[in-house]
Amino acid sequence: MLIDFFYTLRAAKLPVSVKEYLTLLEALKAQVVGPGSDACSLDDFYFLSRLILVKDEKHYDKFDRAFGAYFKGVDMLTDFTKEVPLEWLEKILQKELTPEQKAAIEKMGWDELMETLKKRLEEQKERHEGGNKWIGTGGTSPFGNGGYNPQGIRIGGKGGNKSAVKVWDQRSYQDYDDTQELGTRNIKVALRRLRRFAREGSVEELDLDGTIHKTAANAGYLDILMRPERHNNVKVLLLMDVGGTMDEHIARVEEMFSAAKAEFKHLEFYYFHNCVYDFMWRNNKRRFAEKFATVDILRKYNKDYKLIFIGDATMSPYEIVQPGGSVEYNNEEAGAEWLQRLTHAFPKYAWINPEPQGVWQYRQSVSIIQQLMSNRMYPMTLKGLEEAMRMLSK
Repeated sequence: MLIDFFYTLRAAKLPVSVKEYLTLLEALKAQVVGPGSDACSLDDFYFLSRLILVKDEKHYDKFDRAFGAYFKGVDMLTDFTKEVPLEWLEKILQKELTPEQKAAIEKMGWDELMETLKKRLEEQKERHEGGNKWIGTGGTSPFGNGGYNPQGIRIGGKGGNKSAVKVWDQRSYQDYDDTQELGTRNIKVALRRLRRFAREGSVEELDLDGTIHKTAANAGYLDILMRPERHNNVKVLLLMDVGGTMDEHIARVEEMFSAAKAEFKHLEFYYFHNCVYDFMWRNNKRRFAEKFATVDILRKYNKDYKLIFIGDATMSPYEIVQPGGSVEYNNEEAGAEWLQRLTHAFPKYAWINPEPQGVWQYRQSVSIIQQLMSNRMYPMTLKGLEEAMRMLSK
């Protein structure tokens, strides 16, 4: 079993060595976890394997996803050192509903939704699958996961219809890798439309043309001239959506992030989830411990910064227009208020959307964000990036 687990981690691009794998087996045999017992919990094994196999916290999110995918549905293993089946609990198939059935499911209002959830939590005493009332999986209830409801609260599990207005399932988000090697230079070329060069700093490079002219004027006597290097003095404030539906776009956003780091000397970046609220962060592993107040960000950077959002704008409309609409905490002010403050503080702004432009019309939240951005939303395509950079450079 653990051999397949090892290969699963390697397939997830985690730098796990055979030596580390053997160390894990030795730790299990020595009963480092679950001492005095014939069994160790899945949580015990998770922390032990992460400690031994993962050497850099930037890989924690990849490990979490690979671990969750491999051990899906497992609550307890009796003994990791013994043979166990390779296939775990079979995933309950998502219920297929006809368009008429989906249309028949009633949408609750925000207040009614939260009040009903409170009652369900008080009444429900056991696990439930299917159905349209209790908190469970695979049904049409507005509470749970793996089913269908146009406006529900996802509790645990993985979302499928991207319509949850609250998510009760905390996980660690992954920092975008700014060292990602690009397979093409096209993104860099598109971003260069925003660059503006100026001579700055100390005298560091040879002024070849000036040296030739000066030497010629001195009747052939060499007169070397130096000049400051040319630097791109464009300032960029990059705000990136991370986690949730953005997991589908990690590779493309990392390419964009890598290109931006290479092209812009003055680049500041922050993360947010779904919509901007009263704080952002720069390290996803410490996003609740190291917060940066959005008010302070507004004060810190001058209006000459170009503001660029990267996000799929796919969320419940409540997250944008409703106080307390965030899926993670009760925000006092609506996300729309903070977006308007940001676009007012930085007149040159644009929103880059990695979602295909053809699906924008089916996302109510995308329409709302487009309005708040004065229709300055561009697809994450070469043409879209060029248009965005051209607009920002005006």
